[in-house]
Amino acid sequence: MNMKFSGLIATAILAAGYSPAAGEEIVAARNIRAGETLLASDIETPDSESGLRQAATFIGREAAHSIYRGQPINAADLRAPTLVDRNAIVRMEFSKGALAMATQGRALDQGGLGDRIRVMNMASKRIVSAIVVATNTVRSE
Repeated sequence: MNMKFSGLIATAILAAGYSPAAGEEIVAARNIRAGETLLASDIETPDSESGLRQAATFIGREAAHSIYRGQPINAADLRAPTLVDRNAIVRMEFSKGALAMATQGRALDQGGLGDRIRVMNMASKRIVSAIVVATNTVRSE
């Protein structure tokens, strides 16, 4: 196997234990459950620079549904890692101009960075829509 890849992407993927695939698709090297974060060792990729680059974008993302060994992996099968789980106690932030407030809430949905979820304010029991901004932190508008 004579491969010439430049840059840190190829080095990082090769060092992390990826396996080359026989075809031109990126496929699962093992059964991956929904919600699991993909590691380099979880995928098999073609021996090409474009395959390695695409595989690099998959590493660190979360499976949106179960992916079985040998099954092709597409970008649509993956999502941003979950930062807020359903029913988690979250920090609710609100700011408008110079006014800034924070309180606790309960997440009614799960979400990743930038996702809009429903959150119940623990003090008022009011349900609001908020955007996930960090782990267990949402911002209401």
